[in-house]
Amino acid sequence: MAHWHGISRRKPSGGRLKRPSAYRGKRRTEIAAEKQFTMIGDTSRKVYRKRSGSSTVRVLSDNIINVADKKTGKTVVATLQSVSANTADPNFVRRNIMTKGAIVDTDKGPVRITSRPGSHGVINGVLLE
Repeated sequence: MAHWHGISRRKPSGGRLKRPSAYRGKRRTEIAAEKQFTMIGDTSRKVYRKRSGSSTVRVLSDNIINVADKKTGKTVVATLQSVSANTADPNFVRRNIMTKGAIVDTDKGPVRITSRPGSHGVINGVLLE
């Protein structure tokens, strides 16, 4: 369900505000997009239209990650297996939801996610020792 980020029609005391409700309705730009979490699975992305015709891409699910190795200075593609830790929410570990800062298990070893999959449209990470 979308969230509305507009002007309230009530005062802090609970009384009605005549100003916004008399002439102004909800605007499309004030309605936020629904929450889409990034999971481990087959590759799936969604394109959202933003203001002035620009767009953003969200990763809905993916099973690959770009892993940067600091020691060798190379970046390789690894296969995601599971989420092992997520400081954003402990329930995300159970549901295999990936966010920035989450630690995931891959075939190359443990990796910390450095990109924002819900905003950047790609999953990047740094290999942990």
